[in-house]
Amino acid sequence: MGMLGQARDVYRLQKQAKQIKKELANIHVEAETDGVFVTVNGETEIVAVKIPDEMRSPENAEKLNSALVSAGNKAIKKAQEIAAEKMKGVMAEMQGMMGGGGAAPQN
Repeated sequence: MGMLGQARDVYRLQKQAKQIKKELANIHVEAETDGVFVTVNGETEIVAVKIPDEMRSPENAEKLNSALVSAGNKAIKKAQEIAAEKMKGVMAEMQGMMGGGGAAPQN
């Protein structure tokens, strides 16, 4: 394939990646631990946190901290899995263009 064809393919893949990035910003993933909910978008940015009233006291500070970390990590992991799945096709094409031999491992 000539340089012009490669440039077109790179442009097309960049355009696809930008579109997927926009889609990911609109995907929200929620996870819960001990009644604490953390919502992240597909770009793994925290967009919301819900804390029940009973967790809002000084004696529950440690439990609240633990629940926030746990729920946040769960939500981020789910969002990363969604993003990886959506980007799989684009990344495989990019790897193929760069001469990456062999197929990507399948789950």
